[in-house]
Amino acid sequence: MRWRTLKTKKQSTLTKPKTLFAPFWPRAAGFVTDIFMIGLPISLLMMIVFGYDQMNTAGGLDVLVHDPKAQSNPPNPIASITQIALFLITYVWLWHKSGQTPGKKLARTRVVDALTLQNAPYWKLTLRFIGYFLSFITLIGFFIGLFRKDKRALHDLLSGTAVIRVP
Repeated sequence: MRWRTLKTKKQSTLTKPKTLFAPFWPRAAGFVTDIFMIGLPISLLMMIVFGYDQMNTAGGLDVLVHDPKAQSNPPNPIASITQIALFLITYVWLWHKSGQTPGKKLARTRVVDALTLQNAPYWKLTLRFIGYFLSFITLIGFFIGLFRKDKRALHDLLSGTAVIRVP
């Protein structure tokens, strides 16, 4: 065999398979599904532990925008921190275990490390969860993926993760 032939065969075997990044709408559908499938049980647990009155207090957003409701019925900081911690633990554990939350499984998407396309480490997934808040505050953070080839949103860029399609 000639060197030229060997060289082209070697190059063709080294090419990576094309990664199919998940587009915006399946990701959004998975996120909304997760709000109900993960958020509802956590909210019910918070109501059982902290009482029904906790559900009628002002939320964090009310405090940030100086809503009068936040002055008359302020949120319980322990309950708020506990609720965020439960969300963090649940999301990060599910992402690390299989790369999927129930909503991502339904949408046939998976969270992976952007470089290796394998399950991401806990620290990257924790950073991704924190990045959700930045994406929410700016709102543009969620929509950045609409304009990128790799469909990564702000929280993915900050954490070094990506969401891919799975069969």
